[in-house]
Amino acid sequence: MLALPAHQHGRFSMDSWRKTLIGPTASIKDAVDKQQKSGYQIAVIVDTENKLLGTVTDGDVRRGLLNGFGMNDAVNTIMRTSPYSADIHTSSEKLRGNMATRLLRQIPLLDGNGVVAGLAHVDKIGNPDKKLVNWVVLMAGGLGKRLRPLTDETPKPLLSVGKKPLLHNILESFVRQNFSHFYISVNYKSDAIKDYFGDGNQWNTNIRYLEEDKRLGTAGALRLITERPDAPVIVMNGDLLTRVNFNDLLNYHRERGSKATMCVREYDFEVPFGVVEINGDQIKKITEKPVHRFFVNAGIYVINPDLFELIPHDTYFDMTSFFDMAIEAGKETTVFPIHEYWLDVGRIADLDRADFEFEKNFTNG
Repeated sequence: MLALPAHQHGRFSMDSWRKTLIGPTASIKDAVDKQQKSGYQIAVIVDTENKLLGTVTDGDVRRGLLNGFGMNDAVNTIMRTSPYSADIHTSSEKLRGNMATRLLRQIPLLDGNGVVAGLAHVDKIGNPDKKLVNWVVLMAGGLGKRLRPLTDETPKPLLSVGKKPLLHNILESFVRQNFSHFYISVNYKSDAIKDYFGDGNQWNTNIRYLEEDKRLGTAGALRLITERPDAPVIVMNGDLLTRVNFNDLLNYHRERGSKATMCVREYDFEVPFGVVEINGDQIKKITEKPVHRFFVNAGIYVINPDLFELIPHDTYFDMTSFFDMAIEAGKETTVFPIHEYWLDVGRIADLDRADFEFEKNFTNG
């Protein structure tokens, strides 16, 4: 029995795997485009005869960014040079088993000469429409002080972006990626938020609310969840717009064996002067307007349920404190660098920008 052909699932058209093929000198950005446009979430690096040289997955790109590579560097700088592959005639059952054992989502399929002849994806040989068991917690209890006077009457999550409330757009981005179990943490003007979203029935989801009698912070509100989930939980600030694939985030979290993962953004700071490096009173080196590169918190997290016990009851507790405590407790914590569109809608200028950029970034799939 051959692996299911691509056209049997709507996301994969006939021979769409060919869109993943790319040469070794193409850029990492080109590889990311291949991952996204093909639907396979992988770039397959081949030579001029289409023989397999390596692969680059979403996780490989993230690790490359953490190691200092840029999106314009050649894809062969971060590719896996000995990726797992299978014969084109391998059965779907065996491919599923290998994916589960090796924590793979894609396997290149080769003919007898090492030429790429197909590509198996977990969603092709499984159920791509299966609802995910992972819960999503959206933090929507903030006062929105920097958005006044707009938030005097309307809570920030209900301010319009692209003709819909901000939180509506966030929720739909998760629903499109097969998430269906939601908590929304509310405080300021909570009735307006609950009236708008209700129980989630209109999205075929289940929405419950975490009622903060006082502000508990981005981590403290998690203690209001009375039952424990069976899988890692995504926590996200309710004022973010992003094109992050949350399935990729969960896969990265699992592959890294992490207990808590924080999404981070690159932030560059240019010193506007020549920086003088000295030894005593001697000049060693002068660097003109150096740029310092940092990773900053992007407000999206994945947390394993057993770490909820680190969060104190009925106390303001933010995610920075939570990660500090997890690190002190010796828990595995990792970062997930974001290269996709991301915007924190914290000020009126940000809201205007979000509304202006929405159609370009969120209406084309």
